[in-house]
Amino acid sequence: MELKGKKVGILIEDMYNDLEFWYPYYRLKEAGADVVIIGPEAGKVYNGKSGIKAKSDRGMDQVDASGIDGLIIPGGYAPDLMRRHTAMVKLVRDSVISEKMVAAICHAGWMLASADVLQGRTVTSFFAIKDDMVHAGADYVDREVVIDERMVTSRKPDDLPAFMQGIIKVLNT
Repeated sequence: MELKGKKVGILIEDMYNDLEFWYPYYRLKEAGADVVIIGPEAGKVYNGKSGIKAKSDRGMDQVDASGIDGLIIPGGYAPDLMRRHTAMVKLVRDSVISEKMVAAICHAGWMLASADVLQGRTVTSFFAIKDDMVHAGADYVDREVVIDERMVTSRKPDDLPAFMQGIIKVLNT
């Protein structure tokens, strides 16, 4: 299995994009990764935009960058809620600084902007937050997936296959 021995966190909050959460979750499990769902609170159920529920394994205060190999941030409206939690923003910042794989799709770029980790990076996101990404110092490009060092970004659910290929590539380097 291509990711055996890798531990990857996926952030969760209400109004997450169901596809952008569940597709990576099951693809990582299929590849043999240990996947941990990280929310503001441990054991809480969060609702996706389409109504699919997901329960967090750990609370944001129970995880730090040293305990994971990578971190995925799904989009939807959840990133706007996530960035209101200092510990979630800190986990993203610390993961980037620690050179962990950090992946953001769609509106998840908001978390990268709030974590102040976009200066000088080439990234993509959903087009509606392009200005936020640029104002945070990023070089924005419109591509299905962008890999900048260990940061992987994509635009929308249609990009999920390329997004996951990028994530797996970076986790294996």
